[in-house]
Amino acid sequence: MAIAVIPARYAATRLPGKPLVSLAGKPMIQRVWERTQQAKRITRTIIATDDERILKAAAAFGAEAVMTRSEHRSGSERVAEVALHKAGEGEEIFVNVQGDEPLVEPDAIDTLVEAIDSEESVAVATLMVPITKPADIMDPNIVKVVLDFDGNALYFSRAPIPWVRDREAPVHVQHMKHLGLYAFRRAALLDFPTLPLGDLERIEQLEQLRWMENGYKIRVAETHYDSVSVDVPEDVARVEQLLRNARSA
Repeated sequence: MAIAVIPARYAATRLPGKPLVSLAGKPMIQRVWERTQQAKRITRTIIATDDERILKAAAAFGAEAVMTRSEHRSGSERVAEVALHKAGEGEEIFVNVQGDEPLVEPDAIDTLVEAIDSEESVAVATLMVPITKPADIMDPNIVKVVLDFDGNALYFSRAPIPWVRDREAPVHVQHMKHLGLYAFRRAALLDFPTLPLGDLERIEQLEQLRWMENGYKIRVAETHYDSVSVDVPEDVARVEQLLRNARSA
């Protein structure tokens, strides 16, 4: 079992106030919280924010929320601050649920918790999903991942990995998309803010590479759930249509 933490920063560059954007009548952060609450392996869900407006909104729909520092460089650092103050409360595993994915799948969260809980040696875990659209392979906004024989990440990249060198050969490659859901053991999570940034993280702008550059292994589990995030204003109408479709199905 695990504690889910939803980082919710107000000052998003491309969509300011993003956690409070209305999606079919509810703030986006509420939709993320409600779906996270449905995961069977989550015992507690905490919204971690840096803004009083989000704190008040969370209280209005009955969520547990805490104020965190504004200077965190990533969502994982915000989750680490929550974990630091939850010492001795029983839970060893913390899940970072992205606050901009209002359609997050509860079953995917459960798959992630199972991946980290299956072996005590696994300190960090995340998810991947098969890429079905050829254009996504070359899209730098779609992060790809490749694994070793034990199911641990070898590398994450915005580039198309693996690269098929001989395109005339009968080689079948299933490219995998990385999903930004993470599970951490508490000790590893508390270590994260102390880790130095490396060249790979700076170049790719992918925080998970900080773990790998500092010697951590990341276990990757496969799911059939694909993420739908809200990053720009145009995404709002798209997600609202998906919500309408789900209600009428």
